[in-house]
Amino acid sequence: MKRTARTAVSALALAGLALGLGACSEAAQKAADQVDKSVTESYEVTYEVTGTGIESIEYHAGDGTAMEPKVESEKKPTTPWKKTVKLRGIMPAAVMPVSLTPADLTCKVIYQGKVIKEAKAEQAMAGGCVAVSPVAG
Repeated sequence: MKRTARTAVSALALAGLALGLGACSEAAQKAADQVDKSVTESYEVTYEVTGTGIESIEYHAGDGTAMEPKVESEKKPTTPWKKTVKLRGIMPAAVMPVSLTPADLTCKVIYQGKVIKEAKAEQAMAGGCVAVSPVAG
């Protein structure tokens, strides 16, 4: 009798585990789909830099990987400077100006017409403008 009760309880426990794993499996699949979308989806941003005495501007240009994005550079750009690039997945949008006179320096990252990151003066010189990917979810 005890053996029968243990077998019945074990069978119920396994059935519950299977149902629970099925629900977890659906959630896991949805999460995996979101990650896949975040990694492969592309998006466009526009970088803007204003100010005087700008020596160079470095920016993520869209090639490379999220962990090692390709960085392009423009030397002695005329301002106001604007560049639209296409990035992929979780790659962060980043523009880093270098200026001899940072007092009037401003950098921006614009996505779908909205400024998603802006920095001015010394803050722009110290770290530029780095924005989290808007498709990272």
